[in-house]
Amino acid sequence: MKTIYLDDDSAGFMPCVATIGFFDGVHCGHKHLLNDVSVISNSSPGLKSMAITFDTHPRKVVAGDGQPQLLTTTEEKLKLLSLTDIEVCVVLRFTREMAAMPAFDFMKKILAERLQVRTLVMGYDNRFGHNKNEGFEQYAAYGRQLGIEVIKGDTYAYNQVKVSSSVVRSLLNKGMVEDAAKCLGRCYFISGTVVHGEGVGHTIGFPTANLQIDDDDKLVPMGGAYAVRVHVSGMSTIHNGMMNIGRRPTYHGAHRTLEVNIFDFDSDIYGRQVTVEFVRRLRDEMKFSSSAKLAAQLDQDREAALFILNKYK
Repeated sequence: MKTIYLDDDSAGFMPCVATIGFFDGVHCGHKHLLNDVSVISNSSPGLKSMAITFDTHPRKVVAGDGQPQLLTTTEEKLKLLSLTDIEVCVVLRFTREMAAMPAFDFMKKILAERLQVRTLVMGYDNRFGHNKNEGFEQYAAYGRQLGIEVIKGDTYAYNQVKVSSSVVRSLLNKGMVEDAAKCLGRCYFISGTVVHGEGVGHTIGFPTANLQIDDDDKLVPMGGAYAVRVHVSGMSTIHNGMMNIGRRPTYHGAHRTLEVNIFDFDSDIYGRQVTVEFVRRLRDEMKFSSSAKLAAQLDQDREAALFILNKYK
């Protein structure tokens, strides 16, 4: 997949079949829509397949701090999009000026004239332009004036619920990482840098890597203990582990921490990049009356996590 930022004035575009959206998480609903684009492109000689997305969540520009927590950073989103059959991804710099554009002007100046869109596949709930009362029927009418065929894409449902980024966020905020994975088509993951903690884990036989998340806008699942898979930068092996998200009430912690215990692992990884995939939630965070009781619970958590992870594919 070729990625082009629209402010690259040297970029030229061929006629294409396209879809447009923020694509946060690149979940199964998005992939279903992107597959429609590829299928139409393959049956339309001379038309490339294109995904059009934004560098910033529109709500962050329009509503200031009103954007939801994100399922993917821009870099993660582009990597996931590259795993689809889409040939070209165009990233738009979303600004207040763009947000204020009427839908007709956006379709004319950006889609038709700049990006050479000939067919536009719309998601079931997609909107663009400053007038949010406009929808598919109006876009289709504009398309007829501009030489763009506008098609409504099919919805994708899981357990009779239309899959959306909002649905995935809701599941993660409830700790329902398995259901989120079914909507995403993969495990949800977060990435961060290993930083020094207080070293308490070493004293009870469960050393942990403390993660500092790379992007403050990234969603962290509901607090608690999780069975996880761990990728350490520079290492090819995927490690099993368990992660705790919370305030460490046994030790009267004041701030939320993200600590991962990597099983059968003793390398020094301070300063390294680590990606954690959430496989299943084990339990709520708990306060224990002693370090010994905490260690006993962690023994049980490890056994439960290993059982889950050894079955995971």
